[in-house]
Amino acid sequence: MRTKKKLIAWTLGSAAVIGAVGVLSARLSPALAAGGARPVAGPFTLADGVFYAVAALTVGGAAAVALSRNILYSALGLLASLLGVAGLYVFLSADFVAVAQVFIYIGGVLVLILFAVMLTNRIGEVNISNASLGWASGGLLAAVLLGLLLVVAFEIPWAVRPMAGTPTTAPIGHALLQQWLLPFELASLILLATLIGAIIIARKEIRAE
Repeated sequence: MRTKKKLIAWTLGSAAVIGAVGVLSARLSPALAAGGARPVAGPFTLADGVFYAVAALTVGGAAAVALSRNILYSALGLLASLLGVAGLYVFLSADFVAVAQVFIYIGGVLVLILFAVMLTNRIGEVNISNASLGWASGGLLAAVLLGLLLVVAFEIPWAVRPMAGTPTTAPIGHALLQQWLLPFELASLILLATLIGAIIIARKEIRAE
């Protein structure tokens, strides 16, 4: 019975997110068309449907991370949100950033989080030191942020450019090994120092035991 209620709640929440994205897009298109900042490309196309589906996946996954009381469900919601963000990068013709999003954040960070959750014993018995501020303050903050996002979406004249469709991996690689070689090497040294520090801390804990 409890599982059925959760499924119904998740279904209603997903439908609400998709409906909100659809209503917002329907209001945004006439406003931009009236202002002349963004030309209307014609009827609703398959690319538009894929974009709205990816956007709904991103927002729904983020809502699952914030609202779920189960840490495993929050991790799965984070997976959905990161996949949606990777899809949005594809729409921006940023293929390298999209692949890096999948490999690093999903293949590395999220897998590490899932392993940490599944391999940690008695994680549900841990006392939470930072208590939640409650639904009232969270709802007020969400309303303020939503109003700010709506103002930005409706008031800023967005410059729309046609998708180039050209790969960006080669120019980024050339820039990292030519123009930005020194910052790239400094970042690698910082990561190496972080890795060495983590190994030293772990060895001290083993010796203490």
